[in-house]
Amino acid sequence: MNKLIHDFLEHLDLERNLSANTLRAYSGDLDRFLTFLARDYLNVRPGDIAPEDVEPVAVRAFLAAMTRRDLSRRSQARALSAVRSLFRFACLRGRLEANPATGVRSPKQEKTLPRHLRPGEVESLIETSVGEGPLERRDRAVLEVLYAAGLRVGELVGLDWPDVDLGARVLRVLGKGGKERMVPFGAPATEALEVWRRDWPELRVRHRPAEDDEDEPVFLSQRGVRLSDRSVRRMIDRRAAAAGIPAGVHPHTLRHTFATHLLEEGADLRTIQELLGHSSLATTQRYTHVEIERMLRIYRESHPRAKIR
Repeated sequence: MNKLIHDFLEHLDLERNLSANTLRAYSGDLDRFLTFLARDYLNVRPGDIAPEDVEPVAVRAFLAAMTRRDLSRRSQARALSAVRSLFRFACLRGRLEANPATGVRSPKQEKTLPRHLRPGEVESLIETSVGEGPLERRDRAVLEVLYAAGLRVGELVGLDWPDVDLGARVLRVLGKGGKERMVPFGAPATEALEVWRRDWPELRVRHRPAEDDEDEPVFLSQRGVRLSDRSVRRMIDRRAAAAGIPAGVHPHTLRHTFATHLLEEGADLRTIQELLGHSSLATTQRYTHVEIERMLRIYRESHPRAKIR
């Protein structure tokens, strides 16, 4: 199993080109599965477990163990998906004849709605200053781009200046699975990027790139190297607190807000799917609650019989 997991993660990294965050999630879930098999189910050392030792009942027992530990259904479903993908890989490579996780049903998901900010909250988050100088101007540009283009945080920090067309107001984004897409942005984001661009060279020279380092990352850290996704999260935490916005605002919150506000203003789901880079329309359809709520509000405000109590 150790060898199979290693080969599978290598396949996801080198052949599927998945993001570092996704790889960490797969690795963590599969490590937990292997630990469960060794310690709680088979009572053997992890290195002694072979793929053919795993039966469907073991996968079901793994789900039951996660339920006892009060892990969310979303976490359980993600872990089961990782296990199922691992054994699918084993079957495709001829290491197993059948996938023991195929017949195991995923836990029914709770219907949770992604959090989004109201327009006034977005303005407060962007306008609230927590410092001064180049880094403050960089942070303003980060927030403007996140909200204007609905990017994942990994896509944002992966941007290089050649990916940004300030004249046309378009970004070339490398999304999940190495898929490219073009995303427009508006005048406020353009202005913030132009202002930050003037500070960029001075901050960049603090770091002497290697001879083969020809990248021009749009967003730099204080040391002049590419900004990390963790730094973006910390920055948003600080600004949200300073703006008086309740805790729990993350880079992905701005992505949800981008999609929600587009839908509220009449954009169709297919367009939002393309802008977000979702491979499946089903992923985008979770935003339909916004359209349903809007229709209900209009009906209650407009229909004569809806006003009668």
